[in-house]
Amino acid sequence: MTPPSAPQVKMQSLYCPNCGGGVELRGFANTLTVVCRHCASILDTGTPTVRIIGQFQTAQIRKPIIELGARGKFDNTTYEIIGFQVRSDEHEEWEWAEYVLFNPFKGFLYLTEYNGHWNLVRPVRAIPASASSGARPAVIWQGRTHRHFQSAVAKTLFVLGEFPWRVAVGEKVRVDDYTCPPYVLSAEHTGSETTWSEGEYYDGCRIWQAFGLQGAPPSARGIYVNQPAPTESSREVLRLCAILELALIVMALFFYVTDRHETVLKETRQFVQSSTGEASYVTPPFELKGRTSNVQVRTETDVDNHWVYFNYALINSDNGHAYDFGREVSYYYGRDSDGSWSEGGRNDTVTIPSVPSGRYYLRVEPEGDPGTPPVTYTVTLRRDIPNGTFFVLAALLLPVPAIIVWWRRYKYEYSRWQESDYASGGGDD
Repeated sequence: MTPPSAPQVKMQSLYCPNCGGGVELRGFANTLTVVCRHCASILDTGTPTVRIIGQFQTAQIRKPIIELGARGKFDNTTYEIIGFQVRSDEHEEWEWAEYVLFNPFKGFLYLTEYNGHWNLVRPVRAIPASASSGARPAVIWQGRTHRHFQSAVAKTLFVLGEFPWRVAVGEKVRVDDYTCPPYVLSAEHTGSETTWSEGEYYDGCRIWQAFGLQGAPPSARGIYVNQPAPTESSREVLRLCAILELALIVMALFFYVTDRHETVLKETRQFVQSSTGEASYVTPPFELKGRTSNVQVRTETDVDNHWVYFNYALINSDNGHAYDFGREVSYYYGRDSDGSWSEGGRNDTVTIPSVPSGRYYLRVEPEGDPGTPPVTYTVTLRRDIPNGTFFVLAALLLPVPAIIVWWRRYKYEYSRWQESDYASGGGDD
């Protein structure tokens, strides 16, 4: 048996009482108003006898970006554009376009366009719950908090095609927009009746793809009320930053626990400036064990308003390889007209990175100015000491991307809200 075919939907036709031109009704009984393509007369189809309820002057005609009759696919359903209107604010300083989309089995959707920004609009069958966001009104819908963006009076300037309501040029309604990008909730107030709808932001490329249009869509200008920010949410970046910071702390603790912290040499000597002989000496050999790691050399002195310079050489007794370095320890202090002052310090620490294991000795050669009083100093060598420099730098650098993203997001939201009724400040992230 051959399965039954899908029902065929046939368009209804009528003739314009003004010019006699043929008018097709794609919305069937849902169409209450239709505009004649030939003479732009507005016809009331909700009565047994079609009557003219308005006409346009030629100068008022607007051309839709997407032609009536074009078919696009949304939510896996094909819709046809059957109506088009242009609306503006009360003073006609800015205007936007609205398209009526119809599917005989699914009903109506709406498409709006302003400066290259598109929204697919669906009627809302329930009343969103009232709420607040700081000092601003808000509504909650589908678990999302939409903050009040602006109130305005929308005025109808031009209509073309079919509409499921009785449209009238010059008609005015009060509109409240609530934003939660990429969504916007709009409430239209006419008398005692309020109609809610939800718009979802679409960029022009998605619209062109849905309708299979050739070429490129008009470029979007400015930042729209519910246009998503091009950057990731700063909250997400901050969350990732916190996770990485925690991982960094765990890593630092791991290295701190597993490093040897081994003291391999500690000697205390006294340096006496003498005109005869050298003050240098060589320590007894000592062993550096374990993996290749750093060696920390710490010099502690009792220098007082003087300086001492230490020439060091860490020498491998097996192959003669030497690590030569010098360190100055100076400490001065006093008092002048500005009060007490001090400069330098009595102690010094230096780290030699990546020293292989083996037997070593340290050559120490202190020197100072003639007349330098005796200085007692202690040299301590430690093996495999945690180096916190990397972790400190990483901890300081990790938040930088989050700060950059936050700043870009803040500027973006600030620009968006400058177009709202709350232009004195930016929106929250």
